[in-house]
Amino acid sequence: MSDGDEYVTLRERFDEDAVRYDRARPRYPVELFDDLAAAGVTAGAGVLEIGCGTGQATVSLAERGCRIVAVELGADLAALARRNLARFDAVEVVTAAFEGWALPAEPFDVVFAATAFHWIDPAVRVSKSADAVRLGGLLATVGTHHIAGGSWDEAFFDAIQECYSRFDPSTPAGLRLQRARDIVEDDRELVSSGRFGAATFSRYEWEQSYSTAEYLDLLLTYSGHRALPDEQRSALLDAIARLIDVELGGRIVKRYLTELRVARRVR
Repeated sequence: MSDGDEYVTLRERFDEDAVRYDRARPRYPVELFDDLAAAGVTAGAGVLEIGCGTGQATVSLAERGCRIVAVELGADLAALARRNLARFDAVEVVTAAFEGWALPAEPFDVVFAATAFHWIDPAVRVSKSADAVRLGGLLATVGTHHIAGGSWDEAFFDAIQECYSRFDPSTPAGLRLQRARDIVEDDRELVSSGRFGAATFSRYEWEQSYSTAEYLDLLLTYSGHRALPDEQRSALLDAIARLIDVELGGRIVKRYLTELRVARRVR
């Protein structure tokens, strides 16, 4: 299997259990949508959303009066998104890969992707986003990072990594959780295309508490975990569960950095 084939296969894993994905994945900070509105994503704006999943971010945009076409690769994810968004007449969910989807003649005001842009083919994601949005319109992408903090002191992180090293041979050696300030704001891909100007960034640090069962539920929404052979995955999850129960009393707090990147189309 080539690296490109593996990349495509991993992103298709999200559709294997859409209900779990909708239940377990954390939502996005409310402040993110306030900042989008301040940037011009307001009622009546035409939005193309790339990779809407089950519509977790889409709902927040729809509640603010945006007109949305959401393109989702996974058929089960898209079906669940349609149910979650059924009360909004101005939202359409399309089942398709963004790379091959035919853009409508009318350009959008905004192209938006929440924790999905990095799964789109790098050869086309910026250029096609630029083609999809009007001159002066916005490309807004959201990234989420697991960062140092919460329950994750150095000793606990090392213990977790030992679990991964035992049961997942692809685990890189020497991993460390970064602090938010060490994660660089990066708009090079956008600016170097010549189609977008320099991006503005908004960042939100927050924490989510999980019981052991809730945390295992979350891990089963990650493509890398789902790609493991059943026996290895079960052993890994059992080891992580024992660690959380013994070291943390059955509850783990995970610290996140959510980053909103907004750039305007200039050409």
